[in-house]
Amino acid sequence: MKIKSAAVVALIVFISSCTNTEKLTYLNNLPESSEPQYFPMDIPDYRVQYRDILYITVKAMNAEGSVDDLLQGIRSVNQSAYLNSESSQFIIGYTVEMDGTILLPVVGKVNVKDKTIREVRELVQQKVDISFNNAFVETKLLSFKFTVLGEARSPGSYINYNNYLTVFEAVGRAGGVGDFGRRDRVLVVRPTDGGTKTYIINLQDKDLLTSEAYFLQPNDVVIIEPVKHKIFNMNLPTFSFIVVSVTSTITTLLLLLNYFETN
Repeated sequence: MKIKSAAVVALIVFISSCTNTEKLTYLNNLPESSEPQYFPMDIPDYRVQYRDILYITVKAMNAEGSVDDLLQGIRSVNQSAYLNSESSQFIIGYTVEMDGTILLPVVGKVNVKDKTIREVRELVQQKVDISFNNAFVETKLLSFKFTVLGEARSPGSYINYNNYLTVFEAVGRAGGVGDFGRRDRVLVVRPTDGGTKTYIINLQDKDLLTSEAYFLQPNDVVIIEPVKHKIFNMNLPTFSFIVVSVTSTITTLLLLLNYFETN
């Protein structure tokens, strides 16, 4: 009887530790219709802040018909290699100073704080057009770094080279949610000029698609919380070994008692 009780307890514990399939899916409350679903999205235009790093080129055709980079520097040697190196962003990029300006060769100081990347390009273009004809300005944000912590398969800091980044893309870059991660409770920490904002989001809820935290901002931190039974699941092999050992011990004792009683 004791053996059966121990086995039943072990079975109940095992079943209770199993995870429901719905807890493993994303956006699981979408309608099951085959028709496409539409959600209004307000894609934010990031505004340049202090310590951001901008990549700016000004190109124009010279008298010989070839294209010159008017902002000459080390990037002209091996531009693609430097763009792919995080540490080299400080070399090829222009860092926004505390007063909100960047200092460009030929152009001079440009106030870029609180401007979108497009507005920065247009502003630099206006200044370049004063001295050069048919020059073309290209502007990109190099310092779009984000961090994924907690129960991700590959937590760490990453660099985004696109203008926009969704929280799903960020989690995907970090390998997805791990075995012990909660998809229904994820924390997004966002630094701002006025302080730090936090958002609790649910990766399983379709309302996330219209949330302010759906599109990440540079320097955002995504923290995936662990499930409540993580510690138990981590210790499940040890617990199973203990149950088997105890069951074996009880079985041996019962057999010995039965042997002595019959003899």
